Amino acid sequence: MPFDYKKEFKEFYMPPKTPTIVDVPTMNYIAVRGKGDPNEEDGDYKKAISLLYGIAYTIKMSKMGSHFSYVVPPLEGFWWQDGVVGIDYAHKDEFNWISVIRLPDFVTEEIFRQAVEEATRKKKQDFSKVEYLTLNEGLCVQCMHIGPYDDEPATVQQMHRYMDQEGYMLDINDVRLHHEIYLSDARRTDPAKLKTVIRHPIRKKD
Repeated sequence: MPFDYKKEFKEFYMPPKTPTIVDVPTMNYIAVRGKGDPNEEDGDYKKAISLLYGIAYTIKMSKMGSHFSYVVPPLEGFWWQDGVVGIDYAHKDEFNWISVIRLPDFVTEEIFRQAVEEATRKKKQDFSKVEYLTLNEGLCVQCMHIGPYDDEPATVQQMHRYMDQEGYMLDINDVRLHHEIYLSDARRTDPAKLKTVIRHPIRKKD
């Protein structure tokens, strides 16, 4: 059976529908940065997703990938707005984002660069916006959100109440961001049934 990150690391990809606290280790990602409304037709966000999967499947189908059978991990996103703590869903055009897909541990920066070169050559497409990104999220509160993305604030409020009760405070800043992991394909899933992991960085209260 192919290695499936969602199943092997359930604490990071399949949390319960009630908030939990998790210590997230360092992970490497394929990443594309951008700005703007993710719902815009033919916008930068949808183009970024195409770039991410182009590289993800180039690696999976490569000689190195053939030695380790795995399921490509889910799409994820880090989101922020200038001058806003958290996310203001009413102004999606002001979103900044980093869209990412986790890389298997065997993928070094050299293997990543080779995949970019191969994808560029074979697909005749510009992959210059794609980068190799290493992140250490550390201590976070997270929760499984079921439903439309615009209903996320209620889940976020639940998460923040829980962290406060447990003696933690929000620690969103320029490098620790609102994080979402998309377990459903929004193009094919009823919005009421969408599954999204929401994760916020936290620290112990002073």
